[in-house]
Amino acid sequence: MRKGIVIDNVVSTRKQESLVGSKFLEVQLIENGEKTDKFVIAVDSVGAGIGETVLLTEGSSARLALRNTSTPVDAVVVGIVD
Repeated sequence: MRKGIVIDNVVSTRKQESLVGSKFLEVQLIENGEKTDKFVIAVDSVGAGIGETVLLTEGSSARLALRNTSTPVDAVVVGIVD
């Protein structure tokens, strides 16, 4: 799990078929409580918005956060931090 802040939405005119209808977010990663210069593009599974602090899962476990576990993703937003 990683923590980050949603910076912006990402628009994609073409997507892999199983990702149609998914929202992509640009997320700036947070490490040790500080913003870093690292960014990730993640699929939104919880309805996060710009400026919100979120939790991400990455790698092979990211697929398991989506309804279709065969969807090719590397990062998924799985929670919003209050």
